[in-house]
Amino acid sequence: MRTLLKPAAGLTCLFALATAGCSAGSDGTSETAPEVSKNAGSSPNDPSDPSDPSDPSDPSDASDPSGRETATAYAPYVSATEASDLDSNGSPTTYQLAFVISDGSGCTPKWNGTHAIGDSKVKSRTSRLTQGGATARVSFGGASGEELAATCDSASELAAAYGEALDAAGSTQADFDIEGDELTDDDSVGLRSEAIALLQKERTDLGVSFTLPVMPSGLDADSLALLASANEHDVQVSTVNLMTMNYGESYDGDMGDYALTSAKAAHTQLKKVFGLSDAAAWRGMALTSMIGVNDVAGETFTLADAAQVRTFAEEKKLAWVSMWSALRDQQCEGDDAASDDAATDCSGVTQSPGAFARAFAG
Repeated sequence: MRTLLKPAAGLTCLFALATAGCSAGSDGTSETAPEVSKNAGSSPNDPSDPSDPSDPSDPSDASDPSGRETATAYAPYVSATEASDLDSNGSPTTYQLAFVISDGSGCTPKWNGTHAIGDSKVKSRTSRLTQGGATARVSFGGASGEELAATCDSASELAAAYGEALDAAGSTQADFDIEGDELTDDDSVGLRSEAIALLQKERTDLGVSFTLPVMPSGLDADSLALLASANEHDVQVSTVNLMTMNYGESYDGDMGDYALTSAKAAHTQLKKVFGLSDAAAWRGMALTSMIGVNDVAGETFTLADAAQVRTFAEEKKLAWVSMWSALRDQQCEGDDAASDDAATDCSGVTQSPGAFARAFAG
């Protein structure tokens, strides 16, 4: 996604969301095929975190801040620094605060790499977003700038940087949007996994999700390697959020269909990697679409596509659906889909303000 600026042997237990048993041998490896931790709890403060579908406390039976019963949360990406009248459309359950990255010179976390992590403006904005009962999830990484794992020298230093950002936002939910060069950097992938595991030992209620690129064929080898690294370090992952967007110029068909095809392919992979049941693998998945025109020519995600994704997500009881981004959920002035505005400030399609949010919220 843009910024808001212009399976291996020996895998241990993972996926905090499921209830399948997993017993570890004396050497720390699983005695059976990789399965998920039976007693690793998801964050109780995250209404979008999944759990056993048979559990009467399953969030799929919970209500969102608007009082509606919903199986799948709506959690749009919003700017952490710039307020928009479009943010609250669809009554989000959770806001994805984008993005925390390095300041470019070391292990100092900053919003978009430019705003101090303790910026009072950001604190006030987060407070306003959550005053109606929604929660805030801090998203680390994104498509631009340097993710902290690439600039911090140790796992403890990295964990402290992540924790500083979470504290600044008053959040118990961390999302790691890993793409591009950061996804192929083995050193930073390993350091990040180690740091997240340390952070979860300190913060037992911390919910963790990974946001990863996907194709209609599913997750690529680098994304699967990242999940394996998290698994090896005993990171308790609540959700894998798929970026159903920007497939490439050869994918010039229906974007809604591509999103569903990608989800089905990734579902098979998550079942295999984590030893999950059908239901648990769906419940451990989220989908994020880039509304309107995408970064790739010929890819346009329509309002009909959003409705299609929402219906699918409800049927499968996915953890949440999201979009990039709330700020873009409006028609461009002059409706110039080829302009840069359509990639940052508007959707590039004909719509009323907030129409995509309402479609995704259901």
